[in-house]
Amino acid sequence: MTKIYCDIAELDKIKYFKNNPIIKGFTTNPTLMRKAGAEDYEKYCTKIVKLLRNTKKTVSFEILADDYENMKRQALKINKWGKNIYVKVPVINSKGKFQRKLIKFLNKKKIKINVTAVFSSEQTSKILNSIDKKSKVIISIFAGRLGDSGKDSLKIIKESIRLAKKFKNVEILWASTREAFHYIQSKKIKCHIITVPPEMIDKIQNFGQSAKKLSLKTVKAFIEDSNKANFVF
Repeated sequence: MTKIYCDIAELDKIKYFKNNPIIKGFTTNPTLMRKAGAEDYEKYCTKIVKLLRNTKKTVSFEILADDYENMKRQALKINKWGKNIYVKVPVINSKGKFQRKLIKFLNKKKIKINVTAVFSSEQTSKILNSIDKKSKVIISIFAGRLGDSGKDSLKIIKESIRLAKKFKNVEILWASTREAFHYIQSKKIKCHIITVPPEMIDKIQNFGQSAKKLSLKTVKAFIEDSNKANFVF
């Protein structure tokens, strides 16, 4: 079964979605945090932790540093914020260096990690070669951005799932989802997790509508917008 994570940072929306049964976890990143108006990163993250305290839902918080020592320091600090946290670490730093040392260190410390910004099955293979088969690891593959660059994201995710089969502790995550149908595709290839933005949750929950109902809904929306615009023809 493919789990749905909500890609979000707004506190009110996390509060709204935290009891939704189809949402199994949450993912965040610095860009979403900035858009949500966060000023103090640690304080904002701990507010999210408090919101999810009485749930079993996980949340991924990303480190902000770019050098090994500070990345390690931040990762250890984030890990202490709660039991349901995955520390999000980039597969490479801004200089293009694969973060094997950091991934290996955190994995040995039994810290749950979410390796992000993955764009190839070769990167997945490198990650798998850096971890054990015990501590939990999520590998986030940016399907939407792969598609935007003209690459076959489905092929890359399927190959990554195949590579990770021997690792019961590893989950492949379909990230940067562009349309609701990607959830159907992720289920077909048995991807472990898919992250979706909040506006896509309702679409997924309304799957199965007839063609007539979809046509009716669309036509009514066009008429409503025409009336609001006071178009005269």
